[in-house]
Amino acid sequence: MPDTTPADANADPAFWADVSSHVLRYGVPFEPRIIERAEGSYVHDAAGRAILDFTSGQMSSVLGHSHPAIVRTLRDQSGRLDHLLSAMLSRPVVDLSKRLGTLAPGLEKVLLLSTGAESNEAAIRLAKIVTGKHEIVAFSKSWHGMTGAAAAATYAAGRRGYGPAQPGTYAIPAPNAYRPRFTHADGSLDWRTELDDAFALIDSQSTGNLAAFIAEPILSSGGIIPLPEGYLAALKQKCEERGMLLILDEAQTGIGRTGYMFAFQRDGVTPDILTLSKTLGAGLPLAAVLTRADIEETAHERGFLFYTTHVSDPLTAAVGLSVLDVVEKEGLITRARVAGDRLRAGLEDLQQRFDCIGDVRGRGLMLGLEIVTDRAGKAPDLAMGERLGAEAMARGLSMNIVKLPAMGAVFRIAPPLTVSDAEIDRGLEIMADAIAAARS
Repeated sequence: MPDTTPADANADPAFWADVSSHVLRYGVPFEPRIIERAEGSYVHDAAGRAILDFTSGQMSSVLGHSHPAIVRTLRDQSGRLDHLLSAMLSRPVVDLSKRLGTLAPGLEKVLLLSTGAESNEAAIRLAKIVTGKHEIVAFSKSWHGMTGAAAAATYAAGRRGYGPAQPGTYAIPAPNAYRPRFTHADGSLDWRTELDDAFALIDSQSTGNLAAFIAEPILSSGGIIPLPEGYLAALKQKCEERGMLLILDEAQTGIGRTGYMFAFQRDGVTPDILTLSKTLGAGLPLAAVLTRADIEETAHERGFLFYTTHVSDPLTAAVGLSVLDVVEKEGLITRARVAGDRLRAGLEDLQQRFDCIGDVRGRGLMLGLEIVTDRAGKAPDLAMGERLGAEAMARGLSMNIVKLPAMGAVFRIAPPLTVSDAEIDRGLEIMADAIAAARS
């Protein structure tokens, strides 16, 4: 049953008047409730409702909200050292760089920044100065950020109305097993043929200046599209044949989310450049660029410049160290696999019960639930998805749906790695009730 707690506190006229007068709208509709606090897997609104957070905030809070270890680090570090001139280094920054370089063998040089877009901006800039080229390739349903080069390599949304993107940006189709463009005789995705075809088109358009390919191991805003096993190795080979660097954007898949510290480890393929953000700070603004020593040396010799206000900030670096400590001490990488299996089994059970669920996909605790009008036609049902999301929220469950027509109606389900079995089961119960209500 929906939560019937009085919502008067969420309807505060003065609050919403201030929102209308002063808050610039940035592309997503605001929830009609005021969030007052958050703890663990729940956020709490002004009316006292507890809302189960199945998106980990903005797909970031892998340790849940207000994890005690992170709270302690913030209190301690902010009282001793928070921000410095960018030319000054501190122990948290060097310690986190060393820790990350050790966790990703072959990517031992680290740059600490603030956001995912910023880290992708730096990675693309790094690739350009090292290769001496400027052309960047990405997937057609990608999301890498809303700044400059990152926005130019983002194809999921936000391209219309802003004038020309940076020159030399190209896209290839994402390998979607649910809606394959090339198929084997049995109807399954033939991603090798698709990849060959895609790069033939890239080669025909390139001016001979291909610098890098930037990819998410699981395209999130694109509708939770995981790269098939073997795809990364083939993509890396395509890059090496053309003198390109491979950049992997693990903003959402990094730090245990998929059941590996980094998603690329499943495939045994190390990128030339790795970017981390969201999950590295567990919800706080921390990002990183990791690369090989030889790439860093060449970039330095050629005058690589990426100088920002919050590069190498000690406060967030200390938080990053605490995040890695908690992930290790609490066994959260293994937990992501176990909890992910439980959640996926529950979602697949719902798929058997409700024909509006066309597909369940993803890895670990990063799963997608696609809502369709009918399974045969696979047509996305955006209206049903919106009703389902509203019914779930009314019952105390927050799920994020990709509502862009080109992406389908796909719920992105990514609870904290600390989520309990009971919370997973409760979320599944709410989903079942919400689907039944939305259908009626």
